[in-house]
Amino acid sequence: MAITADELRAGLARVCARAGLGALSAPPQRLTGGAVMESWRFACGDEAFVLRRAPSLAFMEGRPYGHAVEAALIEAARAKGVTAPQVVALLAPEDGLGSGFIMRALPGTADPKVILDCDDPDGLLREIARDLARIHRLRQIDVPQGVPVLETRAAIAELKRQFLEAGGDRPIIALGLKWLEDNCPPAVEPVLTHGDYRMGNLLVEGSHLTGVLDWEIAHFGDPHEDLAFGCMAVWRFHRYDRPALGLGVVEDYIAAYEAEAGVKVDPARLRFWTIYRTVWWALGCLRMAAQWRSGADRMLERVVISRRTSEQELDLLLLLEEEAPSAERARSLPRAAAQAAPLGEASAAEIATAVADWLATIKPRLEGHDRFQWAVARNALGMIAREEPAIIAKVHDRDLAEALLAGREGLATPGLLAQLKRLALTKLAADVPKYPALEAARQRWTGEE
Repeated sequence: MAITADELRAGLARVCARAGLGALSAPPQRLTGGAVMESWRFACGDEAFVLRRAPSLAFMEGRPYGHAVEAALIEAARAKGVTAPQVVALLAPEDGLGSGFIMRALPGTADPKVILDCDDPDGLLREIARDLARIHRLRQIDVPQGVPVLETRAAIAELKRQFLEAGGDRPIIALGLKWLEDNCPPAVEPVLTHGDYRMGNLLVEGSHLTGVLDWEIAHFGDPHEDLAFGCMAVWRFHRYDRPALGLGVVEDYIAAYEAEAGVKVDPARLRFWTIYRTVWWALGCLRMAAQWRSGADRMLERVVISRRTSEQELDLLLLLEEEAPSAERARSLPRAAAQAAPLGEASAAEIATAVADWLATIKPRLEGHDRFQWAVARNALGMIAREEPAIIAKVHDRDLAEALLAGREGLATPGLLAQLKRLALTKLAADVPKYPALEAARQRWTGEE
């Protein structure tokens, strides 16, 4: 639900009084980012707190558990030595703030740009591996009821259902789904997995981990899932050259994890879960548009994040092409289509560029979350300006997707891999041209800078 500044302050005053936190001494400030939940920082007396809430009650429908279970889960992890925040109050209906809870604020920043430039990335990587191993020590007896167990084949089937519900017309995602079905590993004893353990959900001060955040999709499953997720290209941000969370090499991350956990990491399982989570996040991005259309969350970020699907499609091809025949890997890509210079009245792309140019003039007047939204809006206009309708039509190919899911087409199909590579490069260049993997893929596939 949308909430006004007055409603937010009044609701916080009610919950803080009930929890004995005292009176508000600083107004709530919206924290930037947050692909799923909202976060607001505020103060009572000399203490700082963070409100974590859903954008609407409808947004919580269909989720495996609510904020009460999430809060109890965080406390259980904190009791086992995980660097997690302290939950001090759950929201109640009479607070008028919807669904959520309040935590004590922890020192540090979650900004990847700051964290990845820290003085001791190797030391920080070891601390992050340490906390992940501690999370994985928790079993079902240690946490509240309601935390689900992920069964891998059922999870793949659910991804396939989501894909078909979203149109079932993205061939690269279909290729990934088919690979998952063909390479599903046997079950392991389930451990608690954070589910979103990656840069952006970790608080860091200097070169030290100060908090593990965002527990809303924690579940029981294979520990390799958490290890793989943090190492995906999308969560390395501007340090694509450092595969382990943008901080270092995967081998060091695994060694630190193994030393703390007392277990051995299986490279084949790590690869499976890297591909699984790449497909998972591609579909997660697609769902953002559906949530916006439904009215459950009309935030600008939703529609823009939905276009980040093309990041994951490119990453999927970089992962899957290893299994293509050498002749297909070496095949030259089709030429990129040349665009004609526009004539006559302004095109939609030119109008979008003009609006983006105007937005640049008001940036100095914005701050906080408004400034973040400004950046999202400019990114959205850039997508419109760079979009090529002919490419969009080719990216959505239901017949090819169905053939890939059925195994009638695949990585060995002559020319298919090269065709998909060209489409992925062109689509991502329109959607997120600064995505670091795009430059790496261009060099690898075309030799272009």
